Amino acid sequence: MSRLFFAIASILGALSVAGGAFGAHALKGKLTETALGSFETGVRYQMYHAIALLVVALLIKQNPEVSSLNTAGWCFIAGIVLFSGSLYGLSLADIKALGPVTPLGGVAFIAGW
Repeated sequence: MSRLFFAIASILGALSVAGGAFGAHALKGKLTETALGSFETGVRYQMYHAIALLVVALLIKQNPEVSSLNTAGWCFIAGIVLFSGSLYGLSLADIKALGPVTPLGGVAFIAGW
């Protein structure tokens, strides 16, 4: 599981950097200030939790018998998909149905911690 989480963390971290650059350069002036702020929040939380997932991967490598680490890793991944993903959908496509999904991602983040 350590290798899988390390790979996923690396991909999510790289996508976060790309998303931040995209938001700063391509989206400025194209989105409202509120939508751009939501996008930036999604990117920031994605990076925070990609780093947290990387730490979980390293901890699993040292302590493979601690099953709660696997749970934390999956919660961080679910949180990124639900929280950050919903903010991306809200800010880029104005998909209002994603509004209630964002707090579910927040709950997944909290559960991971």
